Amino acid sequence: PGAAAAAAAAGDEEVCVVGIFGKTALQLCSEKEALVSTVCDRQVFPLFQQEDPELADGAPGQEGEPAAKDYNQLQAYYSQESRVLYLVLTSICDTPQLLRACGDLAAAESREAGPGHPSGGPAPLPHAEAHEFWKHQEKLHCLSLLYLFSVCHILLLVHPTCSFDITYDRVFRALDGLRQKVLPSLKAAIKDCPVGKEWKLNCRPCPPRLLFLFQLNGALKVDPLPSRGQDPCGHLEKPPPKKHSPKRRLQHALEDQIYRIFRKSRVLTNQSINCLFTVPANQAFVYIVAGGAQDGDDPVAMLLDQLRSNCTMRETDSLLAPTLSGPRRYQMMRHGRQQLSFHAESSSSSSSSSGQLVDCTLKEFLWQHVELVLSKKGFDDSVGRNPQPSHFELPTYQKWVAAALKLYEVTIEGKDDDPTSLTGELSSKIMGSIKVLEGYLDIDTKFSENRCQKALPMAHSAYQSNLPHNYTMTVHKNQLAQALRVYSQHARGPAFHKYAMQLNEDCYKFWSNGHQLCEERSLTDQHCVHKFHLLPKAGEKPEADRNPPVLYHNSRARSTGACNCGRKQAPRDDPFDIKAANYDFYQLLEEKCCGKLEHINFPIFQPSTPDPAPARDESSPAPPEGEIEKLKEKEPQTQGESTGLSLALSLGQSTGSLGTYPPDAQGGGDNAESHGQSGDSKSEKRPSLVDRQASTVEYLPGMLHSNCPKGLLPKFSSWSLVKLGPAKAYNFHTGLDQQGFIPGTNYLMPWDIVIRTRTEDEGDLDTNSWPAPNKAVPGKRSAVVMGRGRRRDDIARAFVGFEYEDARGRRFMCSGPDKVMKVMGGGPKESAIKALNSDMPLYILSSTQGRGLKPHYAQFMRLFVVVPDAPLQITLTPQVQPGPPPCPVFYPEKQEIILPSDGLWVLRFPYAYVTERGPCFPPKESQQLMSYKVLRGILKAITQ
Repeated sequence: PGAAAAAAAAGDEEVCVVGIFGKTALQLCSEKEALVSTVCDRQVFPLFQQEDPELADGAPGQEGEPAAKDYNQLQAYYSQESRVLYLVLTSICDTPQLLRACGDLAAAESREAGPGHPSGGPAPLPHAEAHEFWKHQEKLHCLSLLYLFSVCHILLLVHPTCSFDITYDRVFRALDGLRQKVLPSLKAAIKDCPVGKEWKLNCRPCPPRLLFLFQLNGALKVDPLPSRGQDPCGHLEKPPPKKHSPKRRLQHALEDQIYRIFRKSRVLTNQSINCLFTVPANQAFVYIVAGGAQDGDDPVAMLLDQLRSNCTMRETDSLLAPTLSGPRRYQMMRHGRQQLSFHAESSSSSSSSSGQLVDCTLKEFLWQHVELVLSKKGFDDSVGRNPQPSHFELPTYQKWVAAALKLYEVTIEGKDDDPTSLTGELSSKIMGSIKVLEGYLDIDTKFSENRCQKALPMAHSAYQSNLPHNYTMTVHKNQLAQALRVYSQHARGPAFHKYAMQLNEDCYKFWSNGHQLCEERSLTDQHCVHKFHLLPKAGEKPEADRNPPVLYHNSRARSTGACNCGRKQAPRDDPFDIKAANYDFYQLLEEKCCGKLEHINFPIFQPSTPDPAPARDESSPAPPEGEIEKLKEKEPQTQGESTGLSLALSLGQSTGSLGTYPPDAQGGGDNAESHGQSGDSKSEKRPSLVDRQASTVEYLPGMLHSNCPKGLLPKFSSWSLVKLGPAKAYNFHTGLDQQGFIPGTNYLMPWDIVIRTRTEDEGDLDTNSWPAPNKAVPGKRSAVVMGRGRRRDDIARAFVGFEYEDARGRRFMCSGPDKVMKVMGGGPKESAIKALNSDMPLYILSSTQGRGLKPHYAQFMRLFVVVPDAPLQITLTPQVQPGPPPCPVFYPEKQEIILPSDGLWVLRFPYAYVTERGPCFPPKESQQLMSYKVLRGILKAITQ
């Protein structure tokens, strides 16, 4: 409309508006623009269109995204001589715009893929996104068509073939539904325009008349007339010609077919005022243009032929050619060459001496409808017994521009400069009404949605098959994967992803609505059997009837365990926290069994404030691997500067011995001997008060291990060291007298330790032991006893036992890695040196397996040590690595414990091992058993 304003010299002239839309063939020139040139008999539009910069760059603020562009373009031309305004709609149905849209899609794919795409080329858009893009463009095309149907008197539908495209029936029904939906909004938009009342009421000057233009493209060849030197009777005898030419008969057949289709689908009804468009009852509304490859569709070939024609013409018309312009120049261009696709056929070329009716030209075909408009007669296309007259208005150019501009801003531009303006409100309403088009245009999505909706119940059944009443997230994901497999077998089309997401949401709602099992796992890797519940707070009682219920975790798994000293066994529930596993159970048995025994207590956290807080590093979620590695790299550098080291330093521990665990978690056991010697050599050097002081504000919420921050202690110890009695309490021949031991496995292994005496004593013994020959030895009996005592003091015998205990309470000793002790009588013959110099497994296959396929493991729970009454010092340095690297090394709060002499000591190991990342679960496969170990060097002896 803006372009036509410049072409209108007289604004008060009444104009007939002709709209042209449709599809074009796969060629560079546009038949619709050539049609206007043919009717006006002049070159109106350039042959090769330049790309619109606004269309190429996209809308402002949208960064050229193809989905945000509108590839529909309106061109206008006003013929003042004939008072006809032509509106030509170019869309993605035309070859240039289609190529431009495909190029933008390819560019968008390249941007999304980026330079590092593995395939080296652009990644194709997903099917659903590409489908949504093309359907969005189709909706924008419908908005442009709605505008044409609202401002034009006559509409020309151009089609590149000679068969009717049945998809137009669906498009017109969609347009009719959209127009009825947005009619109130369009009325409000033009209510102030200087047009008639009927126009304001119906938002159009009249029900437009729709005409159809088809192109043959070689499907039906018309025989050319014989040339001058050719005898028309020289060829074979032909049957007598019919009354109508083949083109006219095809035209009538298409008219009947189109009319029947539109009447069946109720696009056309008896009352034309209610229809989107009308077709004449007694006039031709289909015109067939003879064209094809033989008629010059190729613009390059046409230009070459034109060049040859102009070169030959200049010999005779050299004076006229330079002055030609306008319509005359266009006529001269057409002379001597093949005509354009849409060409005006002269009456002489279509006439025949055989008596056939003359085919009208394109301009004659169009002008019989234009004259009805310009003469203000209008279109009386209603049929039936009681036809109602339809409104008609022939506006002046200025009035038409005023109304057309308002409709253009609302329907196509969608201006929203002022949020409070009426135009912005109407635009949003129209854009919201585009949903009406989806049911008509997007047949693929409609079919896909119906197909996916039928597949959803089958997928739901697959999800719910063989499901327990309550199940975990893992089971939910497995069942969801099965449901998605069933869904993918039946669902098709662009709605696949949408309903797959809905299936995901439906399954999650089903699971979370009363079927969700508690996700907490016990420290032995057993699930809680309760449905989703809350834990009781301090002082709160469990309530199973609440929603969600308030309950303690319970896996319904029970085991049998012994107390700290091992003399009493009791059943225990599967623990879910470290305190219940390593402290509470043993404290209950402590009152019944071990409470009166001598203990060596480990240092624990001593608060100085009423509300101590857990350490931040431990209470926060597990850090990433990179941060853990950085922490490990920093620890050796900062350990000497730490101001809050463990209280173990005050008990003879050096700073260097503490620092051996974090940098070398796995090698700590290999250096146990040197580790102990360095601690012994530096035991006389007392650390400063600052180094010995542990934190009294923050405590360690878990267990002490090699990756813990320095200077923190837990609230309770997971270890226990108890004295069962003096050394003589153990009988070498009968073994331990405790519950649960498998017969023949309750013996401790002997450990012979060489005692080194002082040099003076050795010299006295050497001179006194062997008297001179022939010399009487006084006190001979005492000398023999003294000799016996000397031999006993050279070698002291200690006893060591590595006890394993399974979940059923069965206990046994091991004499080496993966070697269960078996003594027939008289005590074990094997020494403990081999076991002490080896990494003992933390878990071992139980000697008595059950009937099931799942193996039963026994866990290293206690270390028995008999310290003799001799001048030696036995140091205990336990270190446990309960998993493959990078699992840290666990140790007690007091890393080096000196066992007093003459005693039967029991070191009880933790039942579960927990880090800041969570519990270290027992192994599930026997191949991993060697990664779970008690490091060598757990005991060492030093003579005094």
